Amino acid sequence: MTMEHIKGQKKEHIVLYALSTCVWCQKTKDLLDDLNVEYYYTDVDLLKGEEREEITKELMKWNPKCSFPTLVINDNKCIVGFKENEIKETIGV
Repeated sequence: MTMEHIKGQKKEHIVLYALSTCVWCQKTKDLLDDLNVEYYYTDVDLLKGEEREEITKELMKWNPKCSFPTLVINDNKCIVGFKENEIKETIGV
């Protein structure tokens, strides 16, 4: 599975499912960057074939509608959409 790793302070295990053309996905990346937290992300629309199918199946476990951005924190909390305050509260900043 292709995930980009962004270095920062390790607060939580954060995985972002995004689209390369989505403004809200970019805002979520910018927020995580501004908060200087470590996270992993993938731009689902840039994947192909089996890799895209695998990521989509993983995403659907958390967000059956497959909408973006989808942020998974510690494999137990999912935030769909750009919800700045909820993201900050969940990761403890």
